[in-house]
Amino acid sequence: MSETPTRRLATLIADARPDETAREKARAGVLDYLAVTLPVLLGRVADSGLACLRRVYDGQDARTRALLLGYAGHALDYDDFHPDFRGHPSTVILPALFALAADHPTVSAEGFLDAYAVGVEAAGRLGLAAGRRHYALGFHSTGTLGTLAATAGAARLVKADAGATAVMLGIAATQASGLRAQAGSAAKPLHAGLAAQAAVAACQLALAGFSGQPDGIIEDFLAASCGGQQDPGLLTDRWGEPWRIVAPGLEFKPYAACSGTHSAADAARRLRRQWLDSGHTLDALLDGLDHIEVAFPPGGDLAPSVRRPRNGMEARFSLEYVIAAGLLRDDLTLAEFAEGPVNAAISALAQRVSRCPDPLAPPDELDPSARFHQVTLFFHHDAPLRCKVTRRESLSHPVDLSHKLRRCLAGETDAMIDAIESLSRLDSPSSLSRLGGILLSALHQPRR
Repeated sequence: MSETPTRRLATLIADARPDETAREKARAGVLDYLAVTLPVLLGRVADSGLACLRRVYDGQDARTRALLLGYAGHALDYDDFHPDFRGHPSTVILPALFALAADHPTVSAEGFLDAYAVGVEAAGRLGLAAGRRHYALGFHSTGTLGTLAATAGAARLVKADAGATAVMLGIAATQASGLRAQAGSAAKPLHAGLAAQAAVAACQLALAGFSGQPDGIIEDFLAASCGGQQDPGLLTDRWGEPWRIVAPGLEFKPYAACSGTHSAADAARRLRRQWLDSGHTLDALLDGLDHIEVAFPPGGDLAPSVRRPRNGMEARFSLEYVIAAGLLRDDLTLAEFAEGPVNAAISALAQRVSRCPDPLAPPDELDPSARFHQVTLFFHHDAPLRCKVTRRESLSHPVDLSHKLRRCLAGETDAMIDAIESLSRLDSPSSLSRLGGILLSALHQPRR
């Protein structure tokens, strides 16, 4: 009998040997995760969802540590994105790994990086195998496919054999969940926490001898959630050639908003600079402006679906609000998307923005990498101003992760920030335990 896709995937996870290039990319992912997670844990950014979770979960065991770390990593929607996965891999994989590593002191820094790279590989493969319909049907890939990806990384971390890994994946698949409809609420980052928690539970249960079907589970999961467009063969075809963490790689965010808004933000910011560089003022812009239109491929606004945000969390998923913020602000910082009421001036301008899907562009579902946003400013008396920015253009400007860390941890000492950045490289025997200690300390002793 031929080996099933689930079995083949489990074997590849168990036998995986990421190269140094993959490990170097993993180091960057660790740094970005720390940059977006620590300000939430340390109370540098208000987050009522985490406060609620802390009242329910004490974080004293690996499963609840994973849940809290996963939630915190996704709370700002500032964490990395992977285009094959169509979700946020690091905020599900790394919390599971850090949570388990605290209970497995023999895990090496190199083994941790390898497990992370394997988890991202699985995330990308799962996204490819699921096809575009999984997300379009309303599933939040970070929560659904992310549960399996985090389990792949966890299995590799604890050096599970192929048989145990297959059982872990099956237990994970039966827990996987997450709906896009929760965007703009604390339940969306909770998906990441629940995925990381489920991965740890699947790993622990299988290691304890708990049984589950080792064959066919992932195939059935994909068949049930992908609208007939799944291709399980893509789970394993040319595995690691190249590693998904290398190409297409992790996409690090310059803005704490849905990645589906970023090229729109860039277009708005370019128009702002063009207007100001021509000698005009922002007051003149607002006085002369009639309305704003944003064009994009049909279906390109599935993720940024909120049209009239009521608070900063919803604003992260609003094309209108992000465009208005880009026009009014020199930079888009965490403050523009902080929990609490939206900024009145930005909100007022956002109400002048209309969505205009471009009927001549191919549907976004066919190729999200070809997405663009064209922002047009229409004036009462002057000629319109237009700017079109593609997704590829936005991604062509690398994010300075060291700068991002310092911005996110503004107010912390330089010594602390330097130590975090150094430890994130995981290039010494003690670096993993020391880095884990910083995270766990932040988890249990929040600063307000």
